[in-house]
Amino acid sequence: MRIGIDVGGTNTDAALMAGRRVVAVLKTPTTKDVTSGIVTALDRLLVEAAVDPVDVTGVMIGTTHFTNAVVEGRRLARTAAIRLGAPATLALPPLVDWPDRLLEALGRHTYVCRGGHEFDGREISPLDTDELRRIAVELAEGDVRSVAVTSVFSPVNGEMETEAGSILNDEVPELSVSLSREIGRIGLLERENATVLNASLRPLAEEIVQGFEDAVEHSGLDAPIFISQNDGTLMSLEYARRYPVATFASGPTNSMRGAAFLSGQVDCAVVDVGGTTADIGVLTSGFPREASVAVDIGGVRTNFRMPDVLPIGIGGGSLVRGDVATVTVGPDSVGYELTDRALVFGGSELTATDIAVAGRRAEIGNTGAVAGIDPELVEAALARIRDDVAETVDRMKTSAEPIPVVLVGGGSILLPDDMSGASQVIRPENFEVANAIGAAIAQVGGEVDRIYSLAEMRREAALESATAEAIGRAIGAGAAPVSVEVVDVEEVPLAYLPSNAVRIRVKAVGDLAASESK
Repeated sequence: MRIGIDVGGTNTDAALMAGRRVVAVLKTPTTKDVTSGIVTALDRLLVEAAVDPVDVTGVMIGTTHFTNAVVEGRRLARTAAIRLGAPATLALPPLVDWPDRLLEALGRHTYVCRGGHEFDGREISPLDTDELRRIAVELAEGDVRSVAVTSVFSPVNGEMETEAGSILNDEVPELSVSLSREIGRIGLLERENATVLNASLRPLAEEIVQGFEDAVEHSGLDAPIFISQNDGTLMSLEYARRYPVATFASGPTNSMRGAAFLSGQVDCAVVDVGGTTADIGVLTSGFPREASVAVDIGGVRTNFRMPDVLPIGIGGGSLVRGDVATVTVGPDSVGYELTDRALVFGGSELTATDIAVAGRRAEIGNTGAVAGIDPELVEAALARIRDDVAETVDRMKTSAEPIPVVLVGGGSILLPDDMSGASQVIRPENFEVANAIGAAIAQVGGEVDRIYSLAEMRREAALESATAEAIGRAIGAGAAPVSVEVVDVEEVPLAYLPSNAVRIRVKAVGDLAASESK
């Protein structure tokens, strides 16, 4: 049996799965410290399902810890950004477009050193090892705990990043080093930004991962723990310690994977309505369509793999304002305070949940508390929610043709069973905890995104190299070797570069290794 847990802004959802069968599900309010909410969810789930903890073979957790840390600018480590690219790349220094609040949190430690490669592997300039040693001493004196190393075109040739990281650790062994070639894609500034975010989160990752281990142990479970990644796959705790940025947007991704599992749809739009937002995405072959442009995280442009999800401020906790003619729903929300502030729970604020109860979409709390709401206002608010969601689904489609729309998340009770632009609207069983189910059924994945010069190697050899590396990464993240398969290959010729350059992206997924899932 597996347990899937997804921590949202309002609720922490949990699901117990026996193979492909859903055994038990529940929702519990997300707590301010998040981790105690996980303990509560685990304890309640085991009791309600009457399951012996020894029968649980894995716990899969989707978390908002790291996204929240960046958005709020809190609990980030003092971090240095070291770029290997001088004498080129000096026009735009590292972190040039970062918000001041994040720069202050990280300490404004930036360096541009000699090094880097052209796209075809030729050196821009040799690595200056003495310069790196001086920087390492300076960082130690400045109490910098983490460092991000980014070299120009390191996805093509990462040797300088590896060497620089070794030099820094030789001088300061306790320094946490993140290398950009292991995190971001082609695109220097965005890859550098993603790497710095990762480096700033690594000390927090140690703390959070330990908290997860303590929560699972507290519940009497002796099962391995895995963390959800933002591409719909899982990673081990050790991997999560090294790459915490891989958890960004894992919540919407879990919901989309859960929607595919529950509905049987593999090519469709998914609308996940939670307590704070509605996340709209598209499934392609059962996996979330990935964003093809830079993704903004807390005001920072990044380019690591992220699902193409468009959130809007509509959820069960959204505040409802105005009259019949001017009604608005969201984007502000009472969030995890829903059970204190909504009318049906004895509060004083009109929320979308109150509208759902008044409109007989749900029976929650004290229904008498909303009996006096104008029925026309209820209909106007529900119509506003329906129209806003339908418009967003249309924006996510790649053609004007109607497509299936799967509704998941507890807040999806706000939506009707038909919608403009949808060939059919599907609300599967256990839709309210699709995110936790998506975490529980997730596989382990690995991905490679590199540029190859076909003037130096055959196309077949380049594809074989990328495929082998993607499979190796999946196995390294905890997948059983015999189960790994390639699910996506993308090959894009780069006509603007010489030497017959091509960009190859390969994604491989597999089931958890038996040794780790008992």
